[in-house]
Amino acid sequence: MTPADHAAHDQPVETIYTGQWLRMMRRGHWEYAERTHGKGMAVIIIAVTPDDNILFVEQYRVPLAARTIEMPAGLVGDDHAHDTLESAAQRELVEETGWNPARVEVLLTGPTSAGMSSERIAFVRASELSKVGAGGGVAGEDIIVHEVPRAQAPAWLMQKQAEGFELDLKLWAGLWMIERNPDGSMVG
Repeated sequence: MTPADHAAHDQPVETIYTGQWLRMMRRGHWEYAERTHGKGMAVIIIAVTPDDNILFVEQYRVPLAARTIEMPAGLVGDDHAHDTLESAAQRELVEETGWNPARVEVLLTGPTSAGMSSERIAFVRASELSKVGAGGGVAGEDIIVHEVPRAQAPAWLMQKQAEGFELDLKLWAGLWMIERNPDGSMVG
């Protein structure tokens, strides 16, 4: 750490505001958000059906005042105190898409927006999927599931953006990790 890093790290942390799901914090002059529950972690699930369709979800996101296209995702430990990254990914994939993975593999973890939030995400690859329900999320989520042929996914995403949807930029990392591991090696 640089001297400036040490100085910032040694500053006391002050809670500015606490809501149901988020807390606003200040360390020195820096303000940031953190989750009020769970482990401050979320999972993003990279999932391809046996028919080679990529699973995307569509939902309205209040902070953006727009519908978004994302990969299935969810919080770790929000309702399940003993959650692991793997169990959260499996549960969220079933809840949001109706597809159950026989295998989940954590690929990579890191911050979502290091200058604004202490939240971290884990990219999880789900495989050996079987259809077990309709998906759509839990009460109040209103999720629409899209199964898009892998070869058409980038063009489909760009069409959705042209239609006015917000696209989670992590989608492109997820598309890359369908066939590659984080180190660039090919899957399988």
